[in-house]
Amino acid sequence: MQTLARKLDQAINAMTIREGKYLTFTLANEEYGIGILKIKEIIGMLPITSVPQTPGFVKGVINLRGKVIPVVDLRLKFVMPPMDYTERTCIIVVETASPTGAIMIGIVVDSVSEVLNIKEEDIEDTPTFGTRLNTEYILGMAKMGGGVKILLDIDRVLTSQELGSLNRDNT
Repeated sequence: MQTLARKLDQAINAMTIREGKYLTFTLANEEYGIGILKIKEIIGMLPITSVPQTPGFVKGVINLRGKVIPVVDLRLKFVMPPMDYTERTCIIVVETASPTGAIMIGIVVDSVSEVLNIKEEDIEDTPTFGTRLNTEYILGMAKMGGGVKILLDIDRVLTSQELGSLNRDNT
């Protein structure tokens, strides 16, 4: 009986974790969201210094007020076609969990949209796409205004191996 109660508590906790405020942004005309508590700041594009022997989606590093931060282009990470950066392209600085602790990472997005308060009843589980597509980094799908926003678990967008190498190379 205690095990059933614990599973129920875990299910309730898992449900309430998804509800909250999300910063929404676009990538290739699709809307995405990241929990606002993971966002440290939003900045315009800065000069990015390339780092040799990093994965193709790692654009390099930036100097943000004296701190070196790795920058990942989410379009490239999600295997979308690259796009020339525009005046709306920006870097969202997020704090994500890595094997060695918290790490600040800049993610390049096409444009930032707005902050939305998303209720649990508006969030559906990620549909099953078969075994070939990895969707573990998606928290859920938010039904908003006739459309769908893909809610990302930013701690899972990069694998622990990728985060470990970024953290080791840029500390």
